[in-house]
Amino acid sequence: MASTNDSWVLITGASGGFGEEFARQYSAMGHSLVLVARRLDRLQTLAESLRQAHGIKVLVEQVDLADVQAVGQLHSRLRDQGIAVDILINNAGHGLQGPFLDTPLDAALTMVQLDIASLTAMTRLFGQDMRQRGRGKILLVASLLAYYGVHDMAVYGAAKAYVLRLGEALHREFKQDGVTVTSLCPGMSDTGFAQAAKQKMTFALKLLMMKPEPVVRAGIRALHAGRMSVVAGWANKAAVAMVWATPRWMHQAIFARVMNG
Repeated sequence: MASTNDSWVLITGASGGFGEEFARQYSAMGHSLVLVARRLDRLQTLAESLRQAHGIKVLVEQVDLADVQAVGQLHSRLRDQGIAVDILINNAGHGLQGPFLDTPLDAALTMVQLDIASLTAMTRLFGQDMRQRGRGKILLVASLLAYYGVHDMAVYGAAKAYVLRLGEALHREFKQDGVTVTSLCPGMSDTGFAQAAKQKMTFALKLLMMKPEPVVRAGIRALHAGRMSVVAGWANKAAVAMVWATPRWMHQAIFARVMNG
């Protein structure tokens, strides 16, 4: 992929994990960046390091994406500045492990708000701009759990199933407008997500752990190749193949053991 310094990439959840890695890889290609997250200090530190390393333009936006109204305000601010987002990386998300009935309702609904509502709003607002220009790319970060219903991560898995199915539908719907939509499904990755989600680290999950770099690289390659979706990692691809090859009760039981020990 050629470097295009006049091409803007917007990355949500850019203060760490996959978001930070997307920023590093796209900056190395010469793209200008809009970095969006709640943690302003981490965004500013990352932005300055990327400016110095690659001489690119980096705009920092502190936004609580769980607030859908804030998503609309972000879109308006960028439009007023004349920034046309060519590539949208919908990466921001939140997970929480625990029994459904023991999880505070507010925590579950906040997860739904961020993982579903704000992602939908971002895709709608910036996707409309891309359609008007006749070009653009959108990556939706789903999860391997989009293929499973796993107890103790019921809401998160359901939310990511929404992300995956939305991306698959929009891939075909947006294609006629010159806009590519691709869904990335990572498995267990060393991003800090597990700690934030209070996720139990079983022996099997430690064996499946991937670094962010190859996961993000797989997502970028799939997006620029125009693919509908991609599962990062051969072990994760095998896990998805197991979904189609085994009865639901069996693969759900197996994956519940992997996730919960």
